[in-house]
Amino acid sequence: MILEITTTHQPATDLGFLLHKHPDRLQTVELAAGNAHVFYPEATPDRCTACLLLDINPVDLVRVKKGNTALQDQYVNDRPYTTNSFLSGAISKAFGSALNGKCNARPDLVETPLPLTVRLTSLRVDAPLEALERLFLPLGYELETETIPLDNAFPNWGLSKYVNLTLHKTAPLQEVLSHVYVLIPVLDNSRHSYVSQHDIDILLQKGHGWLEQHRERDWISRRFLRNIRTLTSEAILRLAGEEALPEEKPDSPIRENLHQQRLNRAYERLKESGAKRVLDVGCGEGKLLRLLVKDSQFSKLTGMDVSYGELQKAKENFRLDEASPAMRERLTLFQGSVTYLDERLLGYDALAMVEVVEHLDEERLPTMEQVIFGYASPATVVLSTPNAEYNVVFERMDPEAFRHEDHRFEWTREQFSQWCARVCEQFGYQVSIEPVGQEESNVGAPSQLAVFQKKSA
Repeated sequence: MILEITTTHQPATDLGFLLHKHPDRLQTVELAAGNAHVFYPEATPDRCTACLLLDINPVDLVRVKKGNTALQDQYVNDRPYTTNSFLSGAISKAFGSALNGKCNARPDLVETPLPLTVRLTSLRVDAPLEALERLFLPLGYELETETIPLDNAFPNWGLSKYVNLTLHKTAPLQEVLSHVYVLIPVLDNSRHSYVSQHDIDILLQKGHGWLEQHRERDWISRRFLRNIRTLTSEAILRLAGEEALPEEKPDSPIRENLHQQRLNRAYERLKESGAKRVLDVGCGEGKLLRLLVKDSQFSKLTGMDVSYGELQKAKENFRLDEASPAMRERLTLFQGSVTYLDERLLGYDALAMVEVVEHLDEERLPTMEQVIFGYASPATVVLSTPNAEYNVVFERMDPEAFRHEDHRFEWTREQFSQWCARVCEQFGYQVSIEPVGQEESNVGAPSQLAVFQKKSA
């Protein structure tokens, strides 16, 4: 793949200062699986073009750790040469200073709008081609696309998923590079690297100032994070403004995001309950379990999730394969659903469901209630869910929308209270409900948390 950046700014060779790459020299940077070469096919006062050429070594791609196996199809396919995320990574490595808005030699150039033409050769687009317009037109680009045939010798085979894309815009170079860095991996849902919590911070950092208002914000976030539900959910909430909510002490220098506040509150209530054996239902990658495992009060911890992928992440986060026998006995994970009777749900003092119920279809709630409160029937259930009334605080959120695309419903405070009361009456519990997060007048806090306690016989 090749990225070409051309400007007719006067003098055009100022591009070399911004990119920190001299036009008279061929420069090479090492990548995880090959190299990226930077060179200038033209560099005159009137016109300057910088090229970033990827030279990916397919053998390096499949040099795996001991104990894993390299598959033959890793060698005999086009992915090593076309995966967009390789180019995104190369931009960060070769043009990192420009991407971060740094130019010590000519700091005045960083904010200077330049007439720029960006050409991306052999860009893979596994989404409908109109996605290119949906992504770039709202950002003020003019674009040209050329779809590459599968094989020029056999035109009847049709077109491939690869395009040559040309973008035109007058803007600071950092702005254009940040757009390209985020959006080219979005067009190709295959990533060469592991996606983790860190990628949320990268997305928000590189998308700052433009992604928050982009009409395809949620779709971009999902694709950038490979449709991993927990990561995507957090990214969308933070882009919508639900990050960095203050603690109860407004003068505290520590600020927690809402998700962390939910986890901390759930941990506090579980500890107060005196529980020793705790099951985290919908544990995801194990964030609540990470808090619980540090406390010696909890002698038996289990995480359950319907997603095998999330459980694998949790397993990696806790390094269970390398853990001591005592740790593996104390902390276990299993795949399961809250809508099935499962004997593995039995025998726990407390059960946590942090932001889980809203992902169920409402007609399946009675089944979940029977499984959790009737069959498992722990002494304590700690459960949190969004407060639908608070959604009006998010200015960019549609009135009828939910906070996450996977939510099936969101309750108001009154609806949540009524549901809790019905569950208590039916299954013999008593409940206390409390707000989580910064409260606003008339609409309450962003989340609501209920602590169910089993009544004495």
